[in-house]
Amino acid sequence: MTSNAGPGSRVLGRLGVADGTGVVRVEDRYDTDIDDLWSSITDPERLARWYGKVEGDLRLGGAFTLYLESADLESIGRVDTCEPPRRLRITTRESDESARRGNGPPPFEQTVEATLTAAGPQTVLTIEIRGLPLDKIEYFGAGWQIHAENLAADIAHQESTETESRWSELVTTYRQLASTIR
Repeated sequence: MTSNAGPGSRVLGRLGVADGTGVVRVEDRYDTDIDDLWSSITDPERLARWYGKVEGDLRLGGAFTLYLESADLESIGRVDTCEPPRRLRITTRESDESARRGNGPPPFEQTVEATLTAAGPQTVLTIEIRGLPLDKIEYFGAGWQIHAENLAADIAHQESTETESRWSELVTTYRQLASTIR
């Protein structure tokens, strides 16, 4: 899944198709224990540092809102599975108001599943996103890789990467990957 190339050229994701929609699977190894990584993906304060602002009920069955500032995107969601510190699955859908503001695809429901596996002093995080529009899958692949890289930077107490240039680089890479599944 990951390569041994330098951090700027690593590809963390794979693209696929399931039930006629796109699937992005991103996997990386983080220099922290499983409990700390679980906190990074479930604590609203920590999520805001690397992903987006989350408000609401984050317990099993709970509803929440998510705002991604980088994309000016607001979604509503629910917690489908919560098995600390190993597995979290949520379903989200962009709000109609957010969709009217943006230039992305019409709102669609996506499922995001995070699986954490302890690996000595490190933790492997696999995030699989299902239900994505196939004609835009390269953008989702690039975006989720940037989120994974920002998570790593946050855990290491470093600044996130410069998103615009990284975005351009990754979209080109993921566009090539997408051409093999269309």
